Amino acid sequence: MKSNVGNIDKILRILVGLTLILLAILGTVGVWGWIGILPLATGLFNFCPAYKLIGINTCKLKK
Repeated sequence: MKSNVGNIDKILRILVGLTLILLAILGTVGVWGWIGILPLATGLFNFCPAYKLIGINTCKLKK
């Protein structure tokens, strides 16, 4: 898998994912908050399958 998630995108995904999971654990948002696992995983792995499908790459290319 080639990285397609940049640094800022990665940080935002991890923060959003952790927030949603925390809210789900606390019962604030209900079960749908567990969807936070997806942005958390894509942030941790630096790869987003949806980005690959539509051709987006926020990762800076190394020269």
